[in-house]
Amino acid sequence: MNTIAGTVAAPSLPPSASAPSGVTPRAQRGSTTEPVWVQRLLIGIALLFMTLFLFVPLGTVFFEAFKKGASVYWAAISDEDALSAIKLTLIATGISVPLNLAFGIAAAWSITKFDFRGKNVLLTLIDLPFSVSPVIAGLIYVLVFGLQGWFGEWLRDHDLKVIFAVPGIVLATVFVTFPFVARELIPLMQAQGTEQEEAARVLGANGWQIFRRVTLPNVKWALLYGVILCNARAMGEFGAVSVVSGHIRGQTNTMPLHIEILYNEYQFAAAFAVASLLALLALVTLVLKYAVEQRVKASRRAAGERSE
Repeated sequence: MNTIAGTVAAPSLPPSASAPSGVTPRAQRGSTTEPVWVQRLLIGIALLFMTLFLFVPLGTVFFEAFKKGASVYWAAISDEDALSAIKLTLIATGISVPLNLAFGIAAAWSITKFDFRGKNVLLTLIDLPFSVSPVIAGLIYVLVFGLQGWFGEWLRDHDLKVIFAVPGIVLATVFVTFPFVARELIPLMQAQGTEQEEAARVLGANGWQIFRRVTLPNVKWALLYGVILCNARAMGEFGAVSVVSGHIRGQTNTMPLHIEILYNEYQFAAAFAVASLLALLALVTLVLKYAVEQRVKASRRAAGERSE
């Protein structure tokens, strides 16, 4: 009897078993990779676009701000009207950001943890400021709280001012910035689900303890990310604030409005000096944004290692 010596090789898999039906391995690789020249061309276009529309304007702002020397720069930002604009910007931001923080947490908690009628409507309304022009938002408040508006006579009779005053600026700022915190929290809280909160409830924790010890640690970096974006948007808001402020110099002008007035008066050095403060804020925002993103990635990697 003849015997077969040696090992028997395992049967090779047909091409259809290692690649999707009707797709060759070469076509599969080509669908996910591009030639080197295409990659370099796309990267070059992106870098060129960022250079022309980001780096060059940013560098121009600082160049023009210090063009006439540090003394002129300091005189521009220490001017009484400039200090008033900076103060009003900080007041509006200091009020609107905590309000948006509270709203964002409440909205994200409601949408991700509860089931109720109108849930999708609430989710759609959160995106409303992204689809409405800031100028239109300002006009809405003028129509509601202006002298000829719905509450105009009542406000005048009680000696209360909303339009052309700080309350109107705060309302306009809140309107254009309230989606940022909620929009950062909702996807993360939806991905996390409700299992941890339900387990804490079974163990006897109340609502505040669940939020402070379970939910908040899981979303703290997304929350900080949303606050950073909200703060930057609030300090740089122009359209809605321009409508409701009245452009009263030294009283209702925020930093963007003060920059516009200086530029229209051909005080270019002073305008760019104040603008450099907002540009510096943008750079700080980018650094903080990058740091938070890296911390979020590290937290996710650590969570993945623990789950394994």
